Amino acid sequence: MYEFTIIVPVYNEEDNLQRVEQELLAYTKIATKKTAILFVNDGSVDKSEQFIKEICERNEVFDYISFKENRGLSAAIKAGFDHVSTQLLGYIDSDLQTSPEDFNVLLEHIGEYDLVTGVRADRKDSFVKNMSSRIANGIRRAFTHDGMDDTGCPLKVIKTDYAKRIPMFKGLHRFLPAMILLQNGKILQVPVRHFPRIAGKAKFGLWNRLLGPLMDCFAYLWMKKKYINYEVKQKE
Repeated sequence: MYEFTIIVPVYNEEDNLQRVEQELLAYTKIATKKTAILFVNDGSVDKSEQFIKEICERNEVFDYISFKENRGLSAAIKAGFDHVSTQLLGYIDSDLQTSPEDFNVLLEHIGEYDLVTGVRADRKDSFVKNMSSRIANGIRRAFTHDGMDDTGCPLKVIKTDYAKRIPMFKGLHRFLPAMILLQNGKILQVPVRHFPRIAGKAKFGLWNRLLGPLMDCFAYLWMKKKYINYEVKQKE
C-alpha cells in the first residue's frame, strides 16, 4: 500500500517528460515511504498527454488525470489534492529544477510538522527571475507572517488531511504554508538543491512572479478573516 503520492502538474512539457519518468521512477527505488506518482495534465496542447499515458502504461506507480482545458497551476495542484488517497502527498514541478531525491530530506521532518517545504539553495535562475521572486516573497511575508523565505519552491510535502482542507483559488499555490497555519498546523522550511531548466519553457513571467502575487495577498487577507476553523470535541 502506498504511503506517499507525488503530484506532478504538467503543462506543455513534452520535452521533459522522459526525464521526469526516469528520475521519479529512480526515486521510488530509494524513497523512504512507498511512493506513487500522479500526473495532472493541465490542458496541454503539445504531446504531453500522449507521453503521460504511455508512461502510466509502462509503470504501475504512475497514474494521471487530465483537464479539458488549461486551468493554471493552482487548479492542477488542487485537483491533485482532491485525488490523492495516501496519508502524505508531495508536489514537484515537471521542469525538474528540483530533485525528487530531496523528498527524502523533507520526509525526515514531516512527522512533527504538517507541511515541510524546500528552500532553493544557490538558485540557478536569471537575475530578473531571482530578484522578482525575492521581492514577491518579501511582500507575501509582510502580509501573511508565515516566516517562509521561498514559498515558490516546487518541492513540498504535506499531510493529506491538511491539504484537502485548503480552500484553493487561483494563485493560492504561493500561500500553501500560510494556509496550513490557518489550520493551526506546523510548518518548516528545509534547504534543497536547485538546477537550471534543461528543456521546455518557463510558464511564468514578471506579472506572475511579482504583480500577480501582490494582488493575491489581498485575496489571502480576505480569506484569513473569513476562514472557518473548528475541532470536533465529541460525536456519536
